[in-house]
Amino acid sequence: MSNDPIALNQALASFDALWSPRIVTRVNDYDVRVAKVEGEHVWHVHDHTDEFFLVLDGELDIALREADGERTVTLATGSVFTVPRGTEHKPSSPSGASILVFEPTGTLTVGDRHEEVPAHVDATTGHAL
Repeated sequence: MSNDPIALNQALASFDALWSPRIVTRVNDYDVRVAKVEGEHVWHVHDHTDEFFLVLDGELDIALREADGERTVTLATGSVFTVPRGTEHKPSSPSGASILVFEPTGTLTVGDRHEEVPAHVDATTGHAL
């Protein structure tokens, strides 16, 4: 990883794959990843870590299965949300979005437990930019 400034718009312009994050930098033992998303991800859970989302462009929905039932949070451009560890969740974006995700290095995009992963979702720990 370089210690030079990174323009997120240029980083996002460097790839087209959906649900396939690119690692733009690292902070201690955490990856800062950007991704283009559209359609639905999968229901999944990260047992040991929270997952931070920042919407850079577009709108992202995150469905959550919590102790008191299901709910969906909608994040507009510039919004942030943290999914607490152990919470089953499913990101989606009907019209597409660009997002930044902050999570420990090596964390799989489909979590520790998940439903069947469709072909359009990249089950990865992130790709180099």
